[in-house]
Amino acid sequence: MPAAAQLSPHEEAIVAAVDAGNEDIVGFHKAIVEINSGTHNAPGVRAVADVVMPELAALGFDVEWIDQSAQGRAGHVFARHAGTPGTTRMLLIGHLDTVFEPSAPFQDYTREGDKVTGPGAEDDKGGVAIMLAALRAMHAAGTLDGANIIVALTGDEEAVGSPREAARADLLAAAQESDVALDFEGLARLDGKDMGSIARRSSNSWQVETTGNEGHSSRIFSGGVGYGAIYELVRIVDAFREQLPEEDLTYNVGIIAGGSEAALSEDRLSATAYGKGNIISPVAVARGDFRTISPEQTERVVAKMEAIVAQNLPGTTARLEVSRSYPPMAPTAGNAALLDRLNAINADLGLEAMAVLPPIMRGAGDINFVAPYVDGLVGLGAAGGGGHAPGEWVDLSSFPRQAKRAAILMTRLAGEHY
Repeated sequence: MPAAAQLSPHEEAIVAAVDAGNEDIVGFHKAIVEINSGTHNAPGVRAVADVVMPELAALGFDVEWIDQSAQGRAGHVFARHAGTPGTTRMLLIGHLDTVFEPSAPFQDYTREGDKVTGPGAEDDKGGVAIMLAALRAMHAAGTLDGANIIVALTGDEEAVGSPREAARADLLAAAQESDVALDFEGLARLDGKDMGSIARRSSNSWQVETTGNEGHSSRIFSGGVGYGAIYELVRIVDAFREQLPEEDLTYNVGIIAGGSEAALSEDRLSATAYGKGNIISPVAVARGDFRTISPEQTERVVAKMEAIVAQNLPGTTARLEVSRSYPPMAPTAGNAALLDRLNAINADLGLEAMAVLPPIMRGAGDINFVAPYVDGLVGLGAAGGGGHAPGEWVDLSSFPRQAKRAAILMTRLAGEHY
């Protein structure tokens, strides 16, 4: 690494501590990847928490397990470190769970050089490891003492508990006590370069149900029978495709069914349908998602969808249901200023500046919930790929540089009134 002439003695000590402790962090990462912690595997999520909590306590944090059984989930780890009064209050966000339940065939940790493959290796056990590495380095360098930090490691980021308001109440309360949120999910890379993320789009679901007059197919379009439910649903879905598109918006149809009988399963992940070619369909249903960059865009898109659904073909009806799951994290000036701070650290470390990642390239996460209350920076976790699929991998060589970036950023923020 080039000489770090702009680093303070404490920051140079952070760099040395990260390098000295890297193998221990890699071992910690291996230990938690090898524990299955699929969101619905409550004992597994708690087992990961039982590994993480003593590590935070050893650094002087007051650590708490927040049970979420009432929300159908395992729970969260929250840890608080009181520093110098009046200085920047930081909220560090990561998660303990993965998308890989015990029944998934992808379970094993494998390592070839700096590439580790395993469930949650990047999302988000790499982020948890880097967060711990940064905090350990601050502790070793003496800069953790004055830092006001809340660590929030949720146990249900991949599938938020219900009701959502209760599942995220502790995270929102922590945001009210904070000035800055730092998100330790994966480091985005584009064309081989590390990217800075100052926005995450929302995640919303929609469902359209249509009805029509059942009858003999010979009378369709005439005789007062009408077009049937399937034609009405196809009209709506195609109008969404043509009329909704705008910058930073994506829209998807995930499942569709129609016929004489059609219904989604209770979990809305599968459908059953029955029909004949000579019967006009009386029922149809479709479900999908849409992702937006701001609350204003969300409301604008919903209004367009409602207007499209209201224009029915003859002899049909339609009903729209929209569920807002994750709010958007808009690219604010405060978020951009945090990336500027990180890029100053990159310069001092001899690293390239990080350009802004286009928001359309990033999905939603827990930081979205706190975005209305604090400035935020996304992607302080590990570099990797293949997330949410067998073969998910992480690049261990990203651990030291990400831990140094995070630890120095937190050290500088801890010395300031934000």
